[in-house]
Amino acid sequence: MTLLKKVKILLADDHQILRDGLRTLLNTQNDMEVVGEAETGRQAIEMSVAHCPDVLVMDVIMPELNGIEATCRLKKEQPGVKVLALSMHADRKFVTEMLRAGASGFLLKECAFRELAEAIRAIVAGKVYLSPSISKVVVEEYLDFLNEDKECVSSGHVLSLREREVLQQIAEGKGNRDIAKSLHVSVKTVETHKYNIMRKLGLRSVAELTKYAIKSGITSID
Repeated sequence: MTLLKKVKILLADDHQILRDGLRTLLNTQNDMEVVGEAETGRQAIEMSVAHCPDVLVMDVIMPELNGIEATCRLKKEQPGVKVLALSMHADRKFVTEMLRAGASGFLLKECAFRELAEAIRAIVAGKVYLSPSISKVVVEEYLDFLNEDKECVSSGHVLSLREREVLQQIAEGKGNRDIAKSLHVSVKTVETHKYNIMRKLGLRSVAELTKYAIKSGITSID
């Protein structure tokens, strides 16, 4: 008798109660198994390397390293891992940036569990899954964005991945020492990144950096 090969799933969300619920429900599926959980984007990358999941269910907004940046970095290091984005927001910015980063699907957290299971099976089969709860307008705007702005580079893409990572932590209210400790670099290196971010974006204060980070989807006010 041939045993069913289960889809290995890693959950990444900063809310314990949501992870608990998803783990319990997913483990009831005969073809699925939750192999690990992460509460930050950076931890999601580390655990993905350790557990080699088939699917990473990734919250878009997380502390330290958001889902967009984490997905972008993960797809460079482990292109075979499928990323399914979860969000409370049907915002075009989140949808387009997650898909551009390499996500294979996008679901709203208000969806029923059966839709989550369907989405996981779809992306494992090589398909792209967008939640029907995301309005047709959002999808059309995304397609228009691809067709009309192929040669345009948003100001956010002027920043390197590390600079965007530093910017997120600045916007989350962390000081230079805390950021340096989190990234395992010197305080001077953080200060240099901060200076370069301000220079590239033409901004002059932490308040302006925070406003920019929220507006561009790097972090959230939630």
